Amino acid sequence: MFADRAKIYIRSGKGGDGHVSFRREKYVPDGGPDGGDGGHGGSVIFEIDEGLNTLTDYRFNKHYHAEDGEPGGKKNCRGKDGKDIVLKVPEGTVIKDEASGKVMLDMSGENRRVVFLSGGRGGLGNQHYATSTMQAPKYAKPGQPAKELNVILELKCIADVGLVGFPSVGKSTLLSVISNARPKIADYHFTTLQPNLGVVDMEGVGGFVVADIPGLIEGASEGVGLGLAFLRHIERTRVLLHIVDAASVEGRDPIEDIYTINEELKKYGSDVSKKPQIIVANKMDVCENPDEVLAKLKNEFEPQGFEVFAMSGVTKQGVRELMLHVMELLAKLPKKSITFEPELTPDFGGLYNNEPYTVEYDPKANEYVVEGPRIEKMLGYTNLDSEKGFQFFQNFLKDNGILDELENKGIKEGDTVRMYGFAFDYYK
Repeated sequence: MFADRAKIYIRSGKGGDGHVSFRREKYVPDGGPDGGDGGHGGSVIFEIDEGLNTLTDYRFNKHYHAEDGEPGGKKNCRGKDGKDIVLKVPEGTVIKDEASGKVMLDMSGENRRVVFLSGGRGGLGNQHYATSTMQAPKYAKPGQPAKELNVILELKCIADVGLVGFPSVGKSTLLSVISNARPKIADYHFTTLQPNLGVVDMEGVGGFVVADIPGLIEGASEGVGLGLAFLRHIERTRVLLHIVDAASVEGRDPIEDIYTINEELKKYGSDVSKKPQIIVANKMDVCENPDEVLAKLKNEFEPQGFEVFAMSGVTKQGVRELMLHVMELLAKLPKKSITFEPELTPDFGGLYNNEPYTVEYDPKANEYVVEGPRIEKMLGYTNLDSEKGFQFFQNFLKDNGILDELENKGIKEGDTVRMYGFAFDYYK
């Protein structure tokens, strides 16, 4: 079964707790602290595997977590670091936050191996807290908590050219003629249940990747049939070849088919309908009035800016001319591959550190106001109603120096801190 979408739960490892202990040796009655540090938790890593082309494995195993770090021990023994977990995915896999649907990572382009959720740092043992006035500290730092997320994996094929159109119009036949791909071909609907990729290898035609997108039907943009699963593969292509059955073998009107499919592309969004599109009138070898049909298509669509080509996938008539034109068109278009920019950062504190924030005192309201992009993102992402979520947010404020800024502004216990729509009482 071809799978291009899966929901999974991922969790990094918790940092091991620091240890509290003291030297206990013969003839050393008052040994100092020797509690070891906790080990770091393992990270969740995504890595591209060139040998994969589906997300099938993630449809059956839905829970993935890295190892926790081990706690520190006596005699300054450091806890063992937890093992990372590496999740291998096909190139073109987009990771989204399940709750918001926002893009967090696109495994394509330069993103070959990415630490997605870093493990919690191990806590310091009590040996680090000894001072001239506190020579026997009885406390150690706990390890940082694990990070967990429910995410959606979506595979979006990476190809220069996408073949679109109704089922059975000849997309798979064309792909088999122009490339080294060998898709299964038969005369019934939805023969193609997964996108097939092929590299054009015709003599005299430069190499480019073509994706045979499974046949679309009316209502595809609303999820009818397997529409949404197929449409997402069009997003990365640079040019669309819109294949139609010029011979009307199944009694459909090719002009009406083109409008129907283009309407589905508009409804889907993501600017797929704005991509350069070439209309390809296929099956001209069995068309009763090929010149008349071709003239109708050109009169209808060329004034709208669409180029119309006639061909036959079976006899290969017009195929070479079409491919040469596609190559020329691709040469004029930007070669930069489409990569989806992250809308949300998984390592909550990590990538927000370069974003500014302000800490000000509002004398009229008698409260301290903290604002900035990273604050807003964290508030929108963190569940403050849960004890764990609120504790995580407090650690975020501390780790990013915001609590220090508040103290520098003169905040006292019981004072109010406002962050966008939230108000908190400050206590150490």
